[in-house]
Amino acid sequence: MPITLKTAKQIALLREAGQLVRATFDLLRDHVRPGVSTAELDAIAEEFIRSHGADPVYKGYVPAGRRGPSKIPPFPGTICASVNDVICHGIPSKKERLRQGDVIGVDIGLRLNGWIGDACETYPVGDVDDANHHLIEVTKQCLALGIEQAHAGNTLRKIGAVIQQHAEANGFSVVREYTGHGLGRNLHEDPSVLHYDDPRNTQKIMVGMVFTIEPMVNAGIATTKLDRDGWTVRTGDGRRSVQFEHTLAITEDGPIILTA
Repeated sequence: MPITLKTAKQIALLREAGQLVRATFDLLRDHVRPGVSTAELDAIAEEFIRSHGADPVYKGYVPAGRRGPSKIPPFPGTICASVNDVICHGIPSKKERLRQGDVIGVDIGLRLNGWIGDACETYPVGDVDDANHHLIEVTKQCLALGIEQAHAGNTLRKIGAVIQQHAEANGFSVVREYTGHGLGRNLHEDPSVLHYDDPRNTQKIMVGMVFTIEPMVNAGIATTKLDRDGWTVRTGDGRRSVQFEHTLAITEDGPIILTA
């Protein structure tokens, strides 16, 4: 799929979707506490999104490579709820209740007036120890550093390089298999946005591009493993993982964060 550059009007519509994602995070933040199930968080998010005239884009989602006959069911949740060693795509569950000291990554995607909003936040559950607090802060910093490189004329490689360098300088690792992506009317469009350095990643950043940066940073090794449900991705060593994501639009004056 070729990269589609967005007009100012289209970016404004994408920003409206992104701001509804942000409002959903603001609502959920007060509900992330010990004893709450991830299914409860999912229900709160779905009700809020639909009440504002949008649709949850993850619910019923099937990746392009899995379309047609498949043993893997469509994703059942409004949010991805990824707790502790779950890197991404955690399925909300009534059985999974948050505990003091957990970390939970909440990924939200929605469609408003035909345009997609997409972002991820990781929340500490109550008080977390210093090691987990450090992992959260470094991952936030990785996202911010990546956004700083998102200027027209730079290559996408610079985004991945600065993220990898900062994560590894702090003793952490960056997940390779799951990347940022372009979006617009579709959840996944070109380009792919790597969060690690790859000399082959020579795509120039252009005015009108809209894409996500969403580093997934592991406390231990970068290796991943997929649960039998076909969705839940965990760290290979059982240690914790943290993710933050924004959607941004590239303008002549630099990046605009649509989900800020």
